Amino acid sequence: MPEKLPVISGKEAMKAFEKAGWTLIRVGSSRHYIYKKEGMTTTLSIPDHKVLDRGLLRSLIRDSFMSIDEFCKFLKD
Repeated sequence: MPEKLPVISGKEAMKAFEKAGWTLIRVGSSRHYIYKKEGMTTTLSIPDHKVLDRGLLRSLIRDSFMSIDEFCKFLKD
């Protein structure tokens, strides 16, 4: 059974995606951090919020082609 989606901040999400191989390419408008992974055409725009909405986090995980379980492993490391 998949792990429950955690309630985390934008900074925590950024750290987890960096561990998964995503690299910061620039800081966009309104402090949205733009990440890209080599070999992928998708970019992730992660806002620097104190708490990310679960729907937004689920969308970011889906856009990164990871499962919630995989993301949670990078979050715990």
